[in-house]
Amino acid sequence: MRIISGKFKGRRISAPKKLPVRPTTDMAKESLFNILNNHYYFDEVSVLDLFSGTGNISYEFASRGTERITAVDENFGCIKFINETADTFEMNITTIKSDVFKFLEKNVQKFTIIFADPPYDFPVEEFAKIPQLVFQNQQLETDGLLVVEHSKHTDLSQMEHYSYSKSYGGNTFSFFEILSDEEE
Repeated sequence: MRIISGKFKGRRISAPKKLPVRPTTDMAKESLFNILNNHYYFDEVSVLDLFSGTGNISYEFASRGTERITAVDENFGCIKFINETADTFEMNITTIKSDVFKFLEKNVQKFTIIFADPPYDFPVEEFAKIPQLVFQNQQLETDGLLVVEHSKHTDLSQMEHYSYSKSYGGNTFSFFEILSDEEE
């Protein structure tokens, strides 16, 4: 895996083979960040990276200047690897070893961007819990965006707060947001 833009552009990061992960492909990651770059200044956002795995997405945000990044994963090996990599590159990434759903139930912080990359074989009901908890517990800032990565064979378009999807190869990103008529 490599960092595709920013301060650490081109740096390769090799995750241990034993981690239970499926990193986002460079093509999909580059496309996602092109979309986000049209909406945000990366040095002004706060990011929550759920099911963070190798930390691939967190490193990309850090390389682009994001200072407040929280990475959540329940696998100790993943958290350890993210901590080691963040230390090596002097990236400001806070890690939390937790089940993502338990974290979302208790979290009181708000974020500009929440990125979730759960296992592709999740049942749709499990995918649905992510936006449900994020919006129910008001974890997005007003102009915030929830991005859920999933297989092109999974359809999340019927879920509340769904805005649109973009597909790249076998990867799909579904975007969820507070629509203007939903603001309190």
